[in-house]
Amino acid sequence: MSGSGYDAVVDVDDEGDLGHTDLQEDLEFHNSNFHESAAGGRKGRPASSLPPPVTAPSSSSPKRFLWTLSFYGQFFDVDTSAVLSRCWAALFPRANFLDVLEGNPDLYGPFWIATTVVLILFLGGTISKYLAATRSTPFAYDFRLLSGAAGLIYGYTLFIPMALFLALRYFGSELANLLECWTLYGYANLIWIPVAIISWSPIEILNWVFVGVGFGLSVAFLVRNMYPVLSATDFQVSKVLLILVVLLHAALSLTIKILFFAHGSPVARAPGEGGPDNQTGEKTPSMF
Repeated sequence: MSGSGYDAVVDVDDEGDLGHTDLQEDLEFHNSNFHESAAGGRKGRPASSLPPPVTAPSSSSPKRFLWTLSFYGQFFDVDTSAVLSRCWAALFPRANFLDVLEGNPDLYGPFWIATTVVLILFLGGTISKYLAATRSTPFAYDFRLLSGAAGLIYGYTLFIPMALFLALRYFGSELANLLECWTLYGYANLIWIPVAIISWSPIEILNWVFVGVGFGLSVAFLVRNMYPVLSATDFQVSKVLLILVVLLHAALSLTIKILFFAHGSPVARAPGEGGPDNQTGEKTPSMF
């Protein structure tokens, strides 16, 4: 009967005696859906009702285009606890920072760190300028310090990682990632916040020590985390790029020291007034 599309159901007594079974009452026939199941399987229905794997591409996920806000929003997709943990890892590095990022580099932390450094450099440079001013000369705020600090910090954090990324790509490094380069340089700026707070001291040697410590910690952070990427290129190329990273960071440190925390620098002179070495009252040209 299986060939005619029927299932057989047989009821057996508790004693297992089939001799007293009434086949007319105990034997029942039911329609089978075997052919329907087979036809459904041939139409492409999966044999299992399990959900698709997590890694399977989702057709419902929205596409992000370069001209949409959602494209840039993915680079700021971090919470406060993640940013704080990354700041702590940048100041007290115990592991590779790229491992701390866990494959999710961000621009949120670098942007606000750079902005904070710009504001504190402006305040520190203004205090340094105030301490260097003479009592006979009225003190005036110079907001060109703010534009100078913004151009220096934002320009360094934006263009140096971009140039490094292009150089790594040109020399065949497949590990180079522009977003990770921006993230590394952005969090490396964090050390300049405490340095800028304490480097307005009138004691010049202390200012040099503070800036030197800031340079040492930040360049060590950069070299430690950039070395695996740089070493993916030729040995001579990686050595040259490593030297350039150190020299450019040293240039940033010296620029911060000379322009914002040196009482005899052009920053310490108000526009149109003579400096410490200009007692004739002639105007001294300013660098801003």
